[in-house]
Amino acid sequence: MSWGRSFKHSLTAVCAAAALTCGFAATASAQEPDFAGERVELIIPFSEGGGTDTWGRFWAPYFSVFLPGKPTVVVKNVPGGGSTSGANQFEARAKPDGLTAIGTSGSTQFPYLLQDKRVQYEMRDWRVVLASPTGGVVYVNSDLGVKSAADLNALKEIRLRYGSQGATSLDLVPLLAFELLGLDVDAVFGMKGRGAGRLAFERGEVNIDYQTSSAFINNVTPLVNIGSAVPLFSWGALDDDGNIIRDPSFPDLPSFPEAYEMMKGEKPSGPAWEAYKAFFIAGFPAQKMVFLPKDTPENIVEAYRAAAVSATKEESFIADREATLGAYKQIVGEPAERIFRQAVNVPEDARTWVQKWLTEKYSVQF
Repeated sequence: MSWGRSFKHSLTAVCAAAALTCGFAATASAQEPDFAGERVELIIPFSEGGGTDTWGRFWAPYFSVFLPGKPTVVVKNVPGGGSTSGANQFEARAKPDGLTAIGTSGSTQFPYLLQDKRVQYEMRDWRVVLASPTGGVVYVNSDLGVKSAADLNALKEIRLRYGSQGATSLDLVPLLAFELLGLDVDAVFGMKGRGAGRLAFERGEVNIDYQTSSAFINNVTPLVNIGSAVPLFSWGALDDDGNIIRDPSFPDLPSFPEAYEMMKGEKPSGPAWEAYKAFFIAGFPAQKMVFLPKDTPENIVEAYRAAAVSATKEESFIADREATLGAYKQIVGEPAERIFRQAVNVPEDARTWVQKWLTEKYSVQF
């Protein structure tokens, strides 16, 4: 089965997951965990203001409402190491009692996939609750004089600066994109989240940036409206056959493959393109995920999944989802499990190519 067809199957199976959670809710109350009076921490391994933080703060109150006993769910930001610091802390300290969860991004997944030496977590052992597809938009400072992706060739003559969390974080996707486009981009490493990259953009310290959909919608659109930022292209989304198409949240922007073709006059191809596609798929179609620690009892995992299903049916969630999360369906339960398993299995040739490129380009050691 192609990735695209499996992805379609995963989305349509959300209803089946909802039916299963209804069955769970009908079981004896003694089997249902009770979080009454408890405080649940949702670890977000990034600084405040970025896409994952925005996403986590959107979800947290819904877990508070729909988990049994209505616990207080708080977001705890643990930035650092391109999200590996917070993930390492979760691995080392989180108990399988349902009182600690983690909300991850592709920036948590990529170092794991690339065997980054900072990684001290075994992501495959975690229990996935939900997956949130997302996208992202690349934008530049309006002072550069470009108006749209049609002006991309003009950027080839300009030294660009990009604030990055690290070459093995989710920033791998934009760094590969810049490489494919032939842009002269100086990556300024050390940002503690995409929110920090956006603030550097606002201060004029960098002149090209990208934000995931939720952060772009909430934090960059105002910059576009006042004329200080110019969106160029989105990463795109996958159709049912696994092709990259325009992002439904940004239908007026070309996808990255379209932008490449506008600039180069031909469709992207070659090893760099194949590597880009592999990590784009790993990083965005199911990019943000909520996990519980390994060995979490099944009744607690199912309680979280049931809460997520209930949230997606809530009127306020439906009304506010697109403005905060973009036009993406949320994937819960077993469908999220299947998406997660696919996302952590990047083809070995793509992994090898990227590792070699990262070593040569950014002196990353594996």
